[in-house]
Amino acid sequence: MRDSFDREIRYLRISVTDRCNLRCVYCMPEEGVPWMPRRSVVGFEAIRDTVAAAVSLGFDKFRLTGGEPLVRKGLPALVSMLRAVPGLGTLAMTTNGTLLAPFAADLKSRGLDSVNVSLDTLDAERYAALTRGGRLEDALEGIDAAIAAGLAVKLNVVVMDDDGGRGLDLVRDYAEAKGVALQSIARYSLSEAKRDDHGHDRPPPCAKCDRVRLLADGTLRPCLRSSTGVDLDRADPASSLARCVALKPALGPTCEDLVVGQIGG
Repeated sequence: MRDSFDREIRYLRISVTDRCNLRCVYCMPEEGVPWMPRRSVVGFEAIRDTVAAAVSLGFDKFRLTGGEPLVRKGLPALVSMLRAVPGLGTLAMTTNGTLLAPFAADLKSRGLDSVNVSLDTLDAERYAALTRGGRLEDALEGIDAAIAAGLAVKLNVVVMDDDGGRGLDLVRDYAEAKGVALQSIARYSLSEAKRDDHGHDRPPPCAKCDRVRLLADGTLRPCLRSSTGVDLDRADPASSLARCVALKPALGPTCEDLVVGQIGG
């Protein structure tokens, strides 16, 4: 379907949880953020029904995000439920990779197509500092497991101003050695004006935006940076999606009520 600026909207990002096992410096404050009550988190059946409605509207790409999606109990079962939706198209997941190793083969067998794994550096001490406690070896183990399982793998590198691009260069060499894709991401704040001249692969220019988001509380957001949302009508998710698409702005505004980790990047 098309929005009011004639952009084709075909991509639904689904935040299955606001929780994360890391505290990355570009995602959330050091003290973290208050988690929503578990009873408020959208259920798997509502996610499936929303995805089915999106397919009926022409959406053909779906991505599971968080927080960290693998902290959501039963996530492989959700993958099976979504893969059973007729006409689903591509089903992907973005993860920090530290919990991925024991799940990778099961996720692939249930119908997940690909994973994007956050990997900003190959220096273990810097990784621990950027993630505020994460272990690089856990992420690398997750990447190896995903490759072995046959998942398409892409590495997400948030480019930091303080390392002169060394982290990106090292991860690029690593990606080439592993035979996986890589994309560079400009560090950004939701409370600052959107820039499209950052020189990296992501975030994409507003003029090419093709996505909307389902947050973990069941709210649909038309833009990563928008504080405007549509409450999901669980009896008629197609109408909620249509209203959300109609609200997409021409250019990303600023979002003051959430941090990056809560909206799924």
